[in-house]
Amino acid sequence: MATQKQVNKVVLAYSGGLDTSVIVPWLRENYGCEVICYTADIGQGDELEGLEEKAVASGASKIYIEDLREEFLTNYVFPTLQAGAIYERKYLLGTSMARPLIAKRQIEVAEQEGADAVAHGCTGKGNDQVRFELTVMALNPHLKIIAPWREWDIRSREDALNYARAHNVPVVHSEKSIYSRDSNFWHMSHEGGPLEDPSLEPEESMYQLSVSPEQSPDEPESISVEFENGTPVGLNGKKLGPVELVSQLNELGAKHGVGRVDLVENRLVGMKSHGIYETPGGTILYTAHQELESICLDKDTLHYKQMLALRYAELVYDGKWFSSLREALDGFVMITQRHVTGAVHMKLYKGNIIVTGRESPYSLYREDYASFGMMDVYDQRDAEGFINLWGLPMKVDAMLSINGTGQSRFRAPDYSIFKRD
Repeated sequence: MATQKQVNKVVLAYSGGLDTSVIVPWLRENYGCEVICYTADIGQGDELEGLEEKAVASGASKIYIEDLREEFLTNYVFPTLQAGAIYERKYLLGTSMARPLIAKRQIEVAEQEGADAVAHGCTGKGNDQVRFELTVMALNPHLKIIAPWREWDIRSREDALNYARAHNVPVVHSEKSIYSRDSNFWHMSHEGGPLEDPSLEPEESMYQLSVSPEQSPDEPESISVEFENGTPVGLNGKKLGPVELVSQLNELGAKHGVGRVDLVENRLVGMKSHGIYETPGGTILYTAHQELESICLDKDTLHYKQMLALRYAELVYDGKWFSSLREALDGFVMITQRHVTGAVHMKLYKGNIIVTGRESPYSLYREDYASFGMMDVYDQRDAEGFINLWGLPMKVDAMLSINGTGQSRFRAPDYSIFKRD
């Protein structure tokens, strides 16, 4: 690639992994620009250790490292939880929700530093490139976007390691790394290696957060999660902030083998991929939130919300967090959550979440209404008129069919006349 001169300063979304470590000298070499690294702490834990030294040693002029854990949970995870958004019935969108937050702060740092470009280490085959770049397009389309994986000659992990050695870039990866992982406070994902064959059972050593259900405690553990207006606020009767609450739920879920998902998903870019997700605390929260909604939302609202949840999940997965439609859907979701307040009681056991009770001061469930014996609230004789009106279109359709053909069009024919001797 010919040397580029049109960029003076670039802010790189930096994880400290092999790819982004190599990108720092590559940007300097090919664009002749100053490189500033940006790292968001969204719960990666030990992955953040030594990043400042590594970034500077790789050629960056400086690095920003920010604790965004609470903002991640409050402004991205919890709204998605309240929407009930789940991608393709299983994926709780841990990576999808994190990318727009990282890109938003990366853009703000670029503006603060007077940079004219941003860069990321996403490959040309994945979803993350879309999530990063759509955020830039929505928030500051004047910034140039540099995606080295779509430009450079590096085509494998081995190529990247060789480039790192040639440029004295400190990396901890080796050719023996077989899984591609992404972790944050909400989940950990695993791709690549043996997982590229979806017919194979994942090896137990691959899992990083949770114990296997077989190795989890032989006794169930009872917990209670409290919500206020759809937002989780407490555990076992104790009020907790977002970070502490999710942290404790992650420990509980992981301990009991909760939240493992094996999924073949449809990527936005058009191919299928096989991945494993560990979302212990998130799985507990989704289960609890759904159960609380079951007693706090009326039928029409709940059913319509379930349809919109699919669209919400697609928007988040497809990188359209900063879109008018998601913003509009949030308005709907916010109204639905006004009375989603209460507690859900559960048992965690061998990978299972067993709901044992749900309660709310706004519960629409009334025992006296549901009882078959109460006649002052619900007169069973009223059901006859209701059924006659509810089934009238079906009755008219059947009468027309009978008048024309002699039988209802849904009636099964008598197959006995076709039997051979």
